[in-house]
Amino acid sequence: MARIRTVESFSDRFVCFVRVTDDAGAQGWGQTSTYHADITAQILHRLVAPHVLDRSHENILSLIERAEEREHKFPGSHRARALAGLDTALWDLHGRRAGKPVVALIGGTPGRLRAYASSMKRDITPEDEAARFLRLRDGYGFTAFKWRVGAECGHDVDEWPGRTEAVIPVVARALGPGIDKLVDGNSGFGVARAIEVGRMLEDEGIEHFEEPVPYWEMEQTRAVAEALTLDVAGGEQDCDLNVWRRMIGMRAVDIVQPDVMYMGGLAKTLQVAAMAAEAGLPCTPHAANLGLVTMCTMHLLRAIPNAGKYLELSIEGADYYPWQEGLFRGDPYRVEDGHVTVTDAPGWGLEIDPAWLERADYAVSEVAA
Repeated sequence: MARIRTVESFSDRFVCFVRVTDDAGAQGWGQTSTYHADITAQILHRLVAPHVLDRSHENILSLIERAEEREHKFPGSHRARALAGLDTALWDLHGRRAGKPVVALIGGTPGRLRAYASSMKRDITPEDEAARFLRLRDGYGFTAFKWRVGAECGHDVDEWPGRTEAVIPVVARALGPGIDKLVDGNSGFGVARAIEVGRMLEDEGIEHFEEPVPYWEMEQTRAVAEALTLDVAGGEQDCDLNVWRRMIGMRAVDIVQPDVMYMGGLAKTLQVAAMAAEAGLPCTPHAANLGLVTMCTMHLLRAIPNAGKYLELSIEGADYYPWQEGLFRGDPYRVEDGHVTVTDAPGWGLEIDPAWLERADYAVSEVAA
């Protein structure tokens, strides 16, 4: 069985791509989670690579678990973000080696996926948000949209006074019937205010309320979910399987939202999706930028039996995410009639732009000669 020979990183402050090469010469490309990616690259080489070099990569989950166990004193988000780089590179390697897309390796098929247009902005007026949603509906055929209420970890304080009360009806009514409507609170409210806002959402036909209260307060999340008829969603920040078991077991949410990169990769995310499926809960993962996370999520959703109704697809461009410009060749996230497509190209089906790699900081961990 082939063994890992090198783990390479190409990083800046926002993005870290990872290339894994085995002793048979097979290669795969992955990505760690975004933000502070230069720090994550160091963690990759210090806490992950030493435990996987010169080892077989045939069982990706087993290899990820080995790295976790060897660094059990350092659990949490930073380690998981680094592990995602290894995991996603190995899935790409396996797909390229087999001549198959990753989706086929996990029991799914290539094809189209309905996407919802996901706004990341709060510093936008209700009228401007509604206007850009209508342009996207008319130009790209989106039939589902998500926008922001409250303020991130806002303690019931709005982005500006009255914005939540204004943006809910203005956007919902502009979109009108026949459009799925989702809202994200980003842990912005206490229980009482979240329930109040949730009832406003229900009155306007909005079906999805994400992270209404501090996400780490699962009893609060469950209290909101039990008080409302719409779906309460959450879990994007969580990377510990024990936390997921508790969240799903206590029915804190109606929809689970693991993030492939925050979780530590596809193998771990598949475990969360399976837990949710057993409990009868849909999985609508978090994928808030146009780095590799969205493509990984596309492959995941084309394979799992409890896939949610749509893929999260960020609508933000260079003004909000300047760092995501020029990452890939071509247009892997092209939208047609409100859908994106998982192709039959091997691996993730992406090509990283060589010009971006040339500008990045480079590091390598390798088997000693």
